[in-house]
Amino acid sequence: MIKSIFWSMLAVAVSLTAAFALIIAIELVSAVIHPVPPGMDFNDKEACTAFFANYPQWLFGVAAVAWGLTAFTSSWLATRLGAFRHFAHGAAIGSLLLVAAIFNMLMLPYPFWFELANLVLIPLGIFFGIRFAMPPSNSPHLPLKESV
Repeated sequence: MIKSIFWSMLAVAVSLTAAFALIIAIELVSAVIHPVPPGMDFNDKEACTAFFANYPQWLFGVAAVAWGLTAFTSSWLATRLGAFRHFAHGAAIGSLLLVAAIFNMLMLPYPFWFELANLVLIPLGIFFGIRFAMPPSNSPHLPLKESV
């Protein structure tokens, strides 16, 4: 019991750390390619709209794919490392990432297609991350279910 709790907590911590590292990497690459003007105030809606209007569209596409891959990697890690490789670990991390992405998209004036791509790619990343991390149904590592 204690070992399962430990592995679950470790799985969540490692996958969140990986997610944060990947998100920071995505944002750093984006900032190098399209830097924020000096002194820009992100609380100024007009300045944000102008900044994102000049953002390269291909960079939005790369970011959407990278966010989906971040969801995949984090969900895969959480499920793989979690006790009994239970899907709940990956679902919890994936849900946190999806909610964070939604809040991000509500706060900043992204193009509609980018928001839609994220609402498709992030859940797909979560689904496949969990799916690929779970053991096969005939795995000896899972406790056997008793027949009723």
